[in-house]
Amino acid sequence: MNQSITDEGIAQLAEALLLKHETHGFTLPIKAETQRFADEIIKCLFPSLSEETYFTQEEIRARLSLLQRNVKAILRLLPLKSGASADETAEEFFCKLPEIHRKLWMDAEAINRGDPASESVEEVVLAYPGFLAIAIYRIAHEFYLLGVPILPRLLTEYAHQLTGIDIHPGARIGTPFFIDHGTGIVIGETTVIGDNVKLYQGVTLGALSVDKSLANTKRHPTIEDNVIIYAQAVILGGDTVVGHNSIIGGNSWLTKSVPPYSFVYHETKVNVRTPDETNGGIDYVI
Repeated sequence: MNQSITDEGIAQLAEALLLKHETHGFTLPIKAETQRFADEIIKCLFPSLSEETYFTQEEIRARLSLLQRNVKAILRLLPLKSGASADETAEEFFCKLPEIHRKLWMDAEAINRGDPASESVEEVVLAYPGFLAIAIYRIAHEFYLLGVPILPRLLTEYAHQLTGIDIHPGARIGTPFFIDHGTGIVIGETTVIGDNVKLYQGVTLGALSVDKSLANTKRHPTIEDNVIIYAQAVILGGDTVVGHNSIIGGNSWLTKSVPPYSFVYHETKVNVRTPDETNGGIDYVI
C-alpha cells in the first residue's frame, strides 16, 4: 500500500480519536479506579477479605475517610444528574453505608443457613460468588438511587466479570437475598425482588421487549417474598408477578403472573431403555 495513503489514514484516525477523547474521555482511568474502590470497600466492610488488621476505631475511620476521598475523585469526573456536588453525593452515599452493611450481613447469614454445604458465615463472605455479586450490587444500587451515571454500571459489570452474575444496579432487591451457585444469572433494571428470595444458576429475570422506546417503563418481572427460582428458569415481562411463597421449577418459561403459593414446573419426558431393548446398545459415530 502507498505510504502516503497510510499516513493520511492514520492522521485522520488520530484527529477523530482526539475529538472522542475531548468529548467522551476521562482524565482518570475511571474503570480501574472503580474496580479498586469496589475491592477496597468490600474489604473494609468484611474483615475476612482484608489482608489488614484493624485494632482501633480510629484506624477504620481513617480507612473509610480515604475511601470517601477516592469516591469524590471519581464523582468529580462524572456529569452528576442530581445537581448535587461530588462531595455532597459522596457524603450521602457514606451515610447509607451502615444500612448497606446491615443488609449484607443478613444476606450472608441467610446463605449460610440455607446452604447445607456452607460451614460458616465467614466461608460465605470469603468464597461465595453469589454473595460477592450481591455485595457489589447493593453498593452500586445506592449510587444509582443518588442519580450517579456510569459508576453504578461499572461496579455491577465488575461483579459480572468476577462472578458471571449480571445484576443491573437499578433492580430493587429485598433482604435477605440468596444466590446459590449463580453463574449465568441475569436480573434486569426494573426487576423488583421481595424479601427472602432464592435464585439458582442460570435464572433470567428479563424483558419481553428490548425496544429503546420502553426504556422508562417497567420491563422486568416482580418476584414477591419467599420465592424460590430453580436453575435455568426464565421469567419475562414488566407485568409478570410471581406471587409470594411460590416455587418456580428449573427450565420453566414464564411470561404471565402466577398467584401466591404456586408451583410452576416444566415437564419433560425422559426415555430409558435397557440393553435388551436396544439389542446391545446404540453406537453413534459423530
